[in-house]
Amino acid sequence: MDNCSVDNGEDLAVHAGNKKIPQHVAIIMDGNGRWAQLQGKGRVSGHKAGVESVRAVVASARKSNVKALTLFAFSSENWQRPVKEVGVLMDLFMYVLTKEVKRLHKHNIRFQVIGDLSRFSEKLQKNITKSEQLTAENTGLVLSIAANYGGRWDIAQAAKKLAFKVQQGSMKLDDIDELTLNEQTCLADLPTLDLLIRTGGDFRISNFLMWQAAYAELYFTDILWPDFKEAQFEQALNCFDQRERRFGKTGEQARNEEV
Repeated sequence: MDNCSVDNGEDLAVHAGNKKIPQHVAIIMDGNGRWAQLQGKGRVSGHKAGVESVRAVVASARKSNVKALTLFAFSSENWQRPVKEVGVLMDLFMYVLTKEVKRLHKHNIRFQVIGDLSRFSEKLQKNITKSEQLTAENTGLVLSIAANYGGRWDIAQAAKKLAFKVQQGSMKLDDIDELTLNEQTCLADLPTLDLLIRTGGDFRISNFLMWQAAYAELYFTDILWPDFKEAQFEQALNCFDQRERRFGKTGEQARNEEV
């Protein structure tokens, strides 16, 4: 079942004709392991199948003129998973960096990784840097992969940066507000998050983009990530188009502003 209920939010979406298009979409790609188990296979095969869904959704986002797409690939809590599964995820990450990034570059997509990268191997960190540098000048869709990322970590590291600035005397304590804190978060250079999608049937955001999702529309679907392709992504965009985003105003006020 897809969740298409109305929610409030700060509308930074753009319009294509009469259709609202979210500028920034984020996805919690859940259900790989369960998909594999339903197929009678090991959880690892589910993660590999999920790569095809990433390709499909990136293609659909480009076609739909979404400006930024952020995918939750590996949370800071995922290190607790079985060692073999974590190893496969790291191998897949390396594969994406060595193979898929070339395809992204060909399509003018800017690639970046957000999160605490210090726990990754030196080789993986170097490949991340190389991939980001290759696509840094691209002007199309911005694809952000959240790896060893947590929303609470993001807020904490932003606060730490501000505290350091106060300590160094480059800013005053009274200068700290929502805007200055936002400027220190991982996705500060991207449009405000408009739509947060979660596949796999759970109704939570699991410590993902907690700051950024404050006014995002939330879309939940039972579809497992390996089965979430272009048609399913477009359905989520259609659902977004049906939402009335009021930003604390009345529905009548919001509708009048859209006219």
